[in-house]
Amino acid sequence: MTMSKITRRLLLALLVASFVLPAAAMAADNTPVDPGKYKEPIKLACVGDSITAGVGAGKGRSWPDQVRGMLGEKWAVKNFGVSATTLMNSGDKPYQKVGAFKNAKDFNPDVVVIVLGTNDTKPQNWKNFKTDFEADYKDMVKQFAETPGKPRIFICYPPYVGKKGNYGINEPNVLEEIPVITKVAKDMNLGVIDVHGALKGKDGLFPDNVHPNAEGAQIIAATVFKALTGKEAPAEAGSKSK
Repeated sequence: MTMSKITRRLLLALLVASFVLPAAAMAADNTPVDPGKYKEPIKLACVGDSITAGVGAGKGRSWPDQVRGMLGEKWAVKNFGVSATTLMNSGDKPYQKVGAFKNAKDFNPDVVVIVLGTNDTKPQNWKNFKTDFEADYKDMVKQFAETPGKPRIFICYPPYVGKKGNYGINEPNVLEEIPVITKVAKDMNLGVIDVHGALKGKDGLFPDNVHPNAEGAQIIAATVFKALTGKEAPAEAGSKSK
């Protein structure tokens, strides 16, 4: 083989690598939060719908309340959950169009945990607009990423939906969302928290098949805690409200 042919093949290989390697190198970032990178208290914004707001769990027992007790005083945890909200901007109550979205960004968080997608499964939302889900998720993440604190962002698989669901919310459409969320995490180098897997099959924790009770909310909190810290949740943690 002549030197010119070797040179051409080398250049071609380098050209291909320049396109392939960045895509291959990108992956979800599931490493725990490094407390040493932040001033205390570390500000955590919990973004979501009624499940995050605490519907079904009881006063002071939402998963953000419970994860606050698990994380302790070195963290400042705020709940920005709003009932009935959708991730998709084309949904019937887009999260980006409620005041809590602006408030969450104004909080200038160090860490953001997003638990949205449950209301997007309703037929009027998913059937008509599911092709918007990925782009709208990336848009929301981008807006949080551009806040001054440049936060670590974790996105969650939506909670399991019990039995046949309720209010139009259903498990089959949640299962369709999960691979899209996985793709968003890989494309944007985000952490993924498997809230769905933590609750799957535990129908008894969902009195209305959608909203987890206090025990179910505790499981979400423990799952989030482990993702953020790399540790198992303390056996007994308070759920102090602030």
